[in-house]
Amino acid sequence: MITARRLIRAEPSFGLTTKLWQISWAYVLLLCMLAGVGYVALYSAAGGSPEPYASKHILRFGFSLVMMLCIALVDIRFIARFSYLVYGVSVALLVLVLRMGHVGKGAQRWIDLGGLQLQPSELAKIGLVMALAAWFHKATWERMGNPLFLIPPVIMILVPVGLILKEPNLGTAVITGIVGGAVMLAAGLRWWKLVLIAIPVPFAAQFAFNHLHDYQRARITTFMNPESDPLGAGYNIIQSKIALGSGGLWGKGFLQGTQGHLNFLPEKQTDFIFTMLAEEFGLVGGLALMAVLFCIVMGAMVMALRCRHQYGRLLALGIGVNFCMYVFVNIAMVMGAIPVGGVPLPLVSHGGSAMLTVMFGFGLLMSVHVHRDVEFSDGRDD
Repeated sequence: MITARRLIRAEPSFGLTTKLWQISWAYVLLLCMLAGVGYVALYSAAGGSPEPYASKHILRFGFSLVMMLCIALVDIRFIARFSYLVYGVSVALLVLVLRMGHVGKGAQRWIDLGGLQLQPSELAKIGLVMALAAWFHKATWERMGNPLFLIPPVIMILVPVGLILKEPNLGTAVITGIVGGAVMLAAGLRWWKLVLIAIPVPFAAQFAFNHLHDYQRARITTFMNPESDPLGAGYNIIQSKIALGSGGLWGKGFLQGTQGHLNFLPEKQTDFIFTMLAEEFGLVGGLALMAVLFCIVMGAMVMALRCRHQYGRLLALGIGVNFCMYVFVNIAMVMGAIPVGGVPLPLVSHGGSAMLTVMFGFGLLMSVHVHRDVEFSDGRDD
């Protein structure tokens, strides 16, 4: 009798040259294109100067790109052994940031590391995906039907979500919960069990709302009618919509955006950078950027489907969903489709912490792709 294991190709023997050849350089090119768009946008945000945003952006991306390629060469089985450790460190950092973190704009989200402000909530999402992938890698269909088997991963999700909510950072907490739920569904969780898990969400949302800062509650209450407070909580989204509409089909031209360069547009180098790009390059430029973002997300999904082991499939899918949620929340936010949540556009917005963690995730994704045919010793690959 031929077993499923025999249907899997013999484990390849990888040398450094072979691994470099296995890297998806087309995907790397997409990431470079996206970072290039970020450089152009940040150059414009500074009024036509590489300082202070664009020069730091390209240096950070260069460092992050080297880091990503180094991680891509690490055997995915070696990475899998440290999944729970990465998760534990990220949770410990979330606890640490609540005790001694840097406070900015009403929230306590950063840890000062010399010249870099680390935002542990960004690392926590990657750590969560790694831990869930490690847990469900050994799961059979029968074990997925056992409620007791699902308690630890649910706790894994709730712990970072709760800590992130206390910062408070509602947008990142929601993304973290969605990413964790997506990994569980991909692992084989019955949808009705996810519904049962989601039943307490409205009560948790009410609790979270009551513990938000005043400015965050104002963001939500003015979401449906930003004109009710045009100079206060509704100001950001009103100016964003004006900039989006004034860009038209082709835009006003590079460095010609009035909303951005006359400082009507808030946080144009971070949360509202897509709006500034749309004002200068119009609907065509905005759609072109969204096409690049779409290709990056779909590339991650394809890598997940091509992987032959469960750990890699779940890890790749989780990283892809995380990036997708970044993009969706940021673009929907600046369009007024959802409340403003302070989520950057990855590899485009100014910020070192988000870029490092996103590229760390892409390094793991690339390692999954390079080592997509390896076999794990526990036999769960088949």
